[in-house]
Amino acid sequence: MEGSAIAQFVPLILIFAIMYFLLIRPQQKKMKEHQKMVQNLRRGDQVVTQGGLIGKVVKVKDSNELDLEIAEGVKVRVVQNTIAQVLSKTEPANTDK
Repeated sequence: MEGSAIAQFVPLILIFAIMYFLLIRPQQKKMKEHQKMVQNLRRGDQVVTQGGLIGKVVKVKDSNELDLEIAEGVKVRVVQNTIAQVLSKTEPANTDK
């Protein structure tokens, strides 16, 4: 009788394993990549927000905020996690000189 009780849980365990590898794990990987992208933002990067605004990073603040210039002389303050994509990355300053 114990064998049949364990056999009833095998499909449930397999379904959970499949869901983990098809849904949960890729989502966690995507979140880590997004977090790394947001942490590596620097002044001069051209970015797209989740709202569709395209702008250049003017200032990165410590309080999880950015100042974006969306047009000449027009700056907006956005939360770092709302950055969806980095269009062009600025090169790090060369300190060898």
